Amino acid sequence: MTESIKKKEFENQRYDSHTDYDNLLRIVNENSLPTITLTSLVLGILIGISTALLPSVSFKQILLYVILLCTFHFLEYYTTAKYSFDKVNTDSFLIFNGFEYLLAHTIAITESLIEIIFFPKFKLGHAYISIIGFLIVLFGQYLRSMAMVTAGESFSHIIAQSKKNNHKLITHGIYGFARHPSYAGFFYWALGTQLLLCNPLSFVIFYFMLHKFFSRRIRYEECKLVEFFGDEYVKYKKTTPTRIPFV
Repeated sequence: MTESIKKKEFENQRYDSHTDYDNLLRIVNENSLPTITLTSLVLGILIGISTALLPSVSFKQILLYVILLCTFHFLEYYTTAKYSFDKVNTDSFLIFNGFEYLLAHTIAITESLIEIIFFPKFKLGHAYISIIGFLIVLFGQYLRSMAMVTAGESFSHIIAQSKKNNHKLITHGIYGFARHPSYAGFFYWALGTQLLLCNPLSFVIFYFMLHKFFSRRIRYEECKLVEFFGDEYVKYKKTTPTRIPFV
């Protein structure tokens, strides 16, 4: 009986070692060191240049926008690598996050440049809006990063199609405040950047784009979560809001 148990334990350990090796091999293959290094370098250079130029520019908000944007993308990779190592890859920076994402930021920067040229008084005369926007960005970044830290191995940038052994329903910490804190965090982060820039047009565009995206994504993801966790998730959903308006 004892020998049988030892044999089973040995087989389980051997299976775990093979699984760990396969995961490590996948992580190495999906994480090109030159790509990671170059991406981090470019983000750091942009942050450094923007910070250096801040004292000499009248409309500082656009440089703050670049700093916050680069910091966001760096933290996406860093936090994933530290707390959800088995899922990290070069795409974890989320820089190439779809055509709509790149288009939205292009529109935001374009609107800022046009308005600072043709309506400088409007851009420079509402500092309090920019301050509020900056604080909202920090709040959104906190929500997003804390969601990733709290969820740990259960966090993923991609919606899971099947339940894995390490997939747990997280309801404590920041997940007791919002049932999708990473989504809520990005929602407020993105809208905060447009208040920071005093971009009325982009603010409206961002709101409707984000609302449409997260409404669909949350609806689909929650169907999978009910499938994975059953009544446990149904009860959690009833008691914990998304913190995203009308979602």
